Parts: sequence; structure tokens; C-alpha cells
Amino acid sequence: MKDDTLHFTTQFKETGFVFAPFNADEKAVLFPLEKSEFIHENILIEENLSLNDTVSSEVSSDKEKHLHLVEKALDEINNNELIKVVVSRKEEIQLDEFDVLLTFKKILNTYANAFVYVWFHPKVGLWFGATPETLLNITGNTFKTMSLAGTQVYVDTEEVVWRGKELDEQQLVTDFIESQLKPISTNLKIDKTETVRAGNLLHLRSSVEGELRFTSNLKTLIRGLHPTPAVCGLPREKAEEFIYKHENYKRTFYSGFLGELNIENNSSSLFVNLRCMSVADKIASIYVGGGITKDSSAKKEWEETVAKTKTIKKIL
Repeated sequence: MKDDTLHFTTQFKETGFVFAPFNADEKAVLFPLEKSEFIHENILIEENLSLNDTVSSEVSSDKEKHLHLVEKALDEINNNELIKVVVSRKEEIQLDEFDVLLTFKKILNTYANAFVYVWFHPKVGLWFGATPETLLNITGNTFKTMSLAGTQVYVDTEEVVWRGKELDEQQLVTDFIESQLKPISTNLKIDKTETVRAGNLLHLRSSVEGELRFTSNLKTLIRGLHPTPAVCGLPREKAEEFIYKHENYKRTFYSGFLGELNIENNSSSLFVNLRCMSVADKIASIYVGGGITKDSSAKKEWEETVAKTKTIKKIL
């Protein structure tokens, strides 16, 4: 950016780079193309970028709070209309020293199959991420997205057996995306589910593609998809209500989306902001969550969040 002016978008008709919050009612930050300077530089990633094998131990108060949150979610699912809700937490790590470029290189080196970014605005802050989830790729009226859900730790192979809980969770996300896209698109195609790796974790993914109807536009598509059940829940309104009431912190840009907006050939590439952290005053805030359904176990959900923080903690 040529200055520190904060620009926003609500219509997604502008050209530039967008950084949008989880709350779809809030405005998305925009780096407008006409007010930005682009510098292309090759970053050399050294082979010997070592990660710290000792990571900070879990905080018992964080564990108790998260277990309580999951139990509350299960009560809501068992007694009301909620089918799934994604609950999250923020874990703060004190940093003795911090190198922006070195951290970025380590994340690039660690997450070969993710969209890796470092983002900064003086009026918003510094964010890093390595997300495995595409919200949307669109060129003209042709778009691609994905259904991503389910998690297990990667141990030497991607040939794994998935539990019914993860398979059901992934199918819920797929069904939601299909129902949201059918009224605004044609030629909708959903590929079979596959296992994909992101860092030290495995996920279930189904690729989705189609064409926008002439009565729809990019904003319609974004609003149809975001926030997906993979970061929010089902029904979406009930899940959002639960999250805002019970998470006890504000997600801001965690589980929002970011990426290039209306660049060359009117194409956009947007990614869900997962595996991310913000850094301020030598404190790294790591954001992590998991999908709760009727078959969830509070203990296993806690362990999943711990597994999701391990790689970024090693990097730090």
C-alpha cells in the first residue's frame, strides 16, 4: 500500500486483495490494486530450516474451558435444532524474539500443500496463515470450491480409515454447499471424497465446480458459501448464534477469508483463513477449532485442537 489508509469492500466488485472477517455482516478489508505497489521477489527457503521439537505444554485452564464449551455444544445439539457447530479457542504464546521473514519461510517450508501468507496493515495488525481450504476460485462465470472437513493426525501414510463421525461431518458440509449453490449455478459437479494432507494433519475433501447463472454474481456466491459449515455449523444462523454467545472471544479474521479479488481475466482466488495466528507485542495468538456433532467426544475434540497447534508452535 502507498499509505496506511484503511479501505473496505462490501460488494466485492473492486480489484485487489481482500481480508475478510468471520462475521459476514462486518466489512472486509481491501488492498485496492490501484493504490498498491507490487514487488515480485524469489524467496530462498534453506533446506536446514529447523523446527523446535519441544513445544509449550497445554494450559489446564484452556483445556477445562474448551471441554466445557464442547459439552455445552453437545447439549445444544442433543436438545435443540443445532446439527453441527464449530467451536474454537485462542491460545497465546509469549515470544522471546520474533523474525517475520524467518517465520514466513518456515511456514512455507512446512505447508507444501497450503495457501501460505503473511499479511499486515498498521491499523489492523500482523497475521500469518497456512490454509488447506479454498473458499472459491472463479474466472468469468466458472467457479471451483471444496467441501473440507474431518481431521486426524498424519502418521507416515495418507491411506487411513475414517470414522463415521468424520465422514458424516464431511457429508454435512458437502450437502450444505450443494444446497447453497444449486439455486445460483448450473452444471454443478461434486467429485468423490479424498484424503488430503496439510502439515501434520489429514482431512477429507470433495472438489466442487459449476457455472454461475447470469442472475448471480461474485457477492451472491461468497454470501452463499461463507461462513461454511466447516468453520461455522448447521443450520448456519443457529451455529453463528451459539458461537457469538459462548466462545467468549472474538474471532475477528480467524475463519474469515482472504485472497485476490477480480485480478487478471476477472478472476478471484479466495481461501478460508485457517491454521492462522496474529502477532502483537511479542505475543502470538494461535486460533484453532473443530466441528462438533452428536457423535463428538469432548476429550477427542480437545486433543484435535492440540494437534492443530503443534506445527505452528514448533515454527515459533
